[in-house]
Amino acid sequence: MKKYVITGATSGIGKALTEEFSKSGLVFAGYRNPAKLDELLKTSDNIIPFYIDMFKSSTILEAAEFIKSKTDKIDTLINVAGSVLAGAVENLGIQDLKEQFQINTFSHLEFSNNLLSLLEGGKIINISSISSFGIFPFIAPYCASKRALDILFNSLMVETKKDIKVISIKPGVIATPLWERSVNENFERLENDKVYEKEMKFLERNALKNAKRGLNVKKVVEIVEKADKAKNPKASYLVGKDAVIASIFSYLPIEILNFLTKQLIKKRVNKILGNKKFKKH
Repeated sequence: MKKYVITGATSGIGKALTEEFSKSGLVFAGYRNPAKLDELLKTSDNIIPFYIDMFKSSTILEAAEFIKSKTDKIDTLINVAGSVLAGAVENLGIQDLKEQFQINTFSHLEFSNNLLSLLEGGKIINISSISSFGIFPFIAPYCASKRALDILFNSLMVETKKDIKVISIKPGVIATPLWERSVNENFERLENDKVYEKEMKFLERNALKNAKRGLNVKKVVEIVEKADKAKNPKASYLVGKDAVIASIFSYLPIEILNFLTKQLIKKRVNKILGNKKFKKH
């Protein structure tokens, strides 16, 4: 029975992965919300829950020690947990930026480093994003944190003397609760930006649409399973046509990419919102 560690196991991609891998393997499933614990336990007898708050280093270390007390081997660590910080760069606080990098980047590196002794001959699979290609305005912190995640973990694989394969999964738009949760978490920023009122309203509406029109989360599970089973997996996997398109666009000169991105955002905002005035909720 293979042994997995999955963070963000109670929602979206993490939940789907936990459900799938617990069918035949033992899954150490990370959760933050105690209200989700019972649901997690009912999913399978092959699940061992552990508490972890990606914002708090103490819980990351405690989670790693807990896992090490239960097993001396992990076949695959899957880092899933994450959040999205939205808003214009000029209006973002440094503390907000630090928190975005903490949950999307630093926490995963700290957690993984503390489990390296169990991962000899195994894999680390990170759920990154097409946003790591860096062409999505008004969610720049999310893009940057995912790019940093990819770079740091790729360096880890190159540098380490351990036999550990690191894989980045880059999904496009996937229908998960992350979209609605992101709107709620960024509510004040989306509602109170006077300068970029249209852009923020577009961002909000687009996010809520993505929650319904995105690819089924099973598509991500299929790719993660493929990478997990592969003897020599690729360093990076794309999920969805939009991920392929984003990958291709990333090869353009930055000046051209910037111009196209700015024009596309302007066109989409005007097409959907026009000259509408918005009422505050």
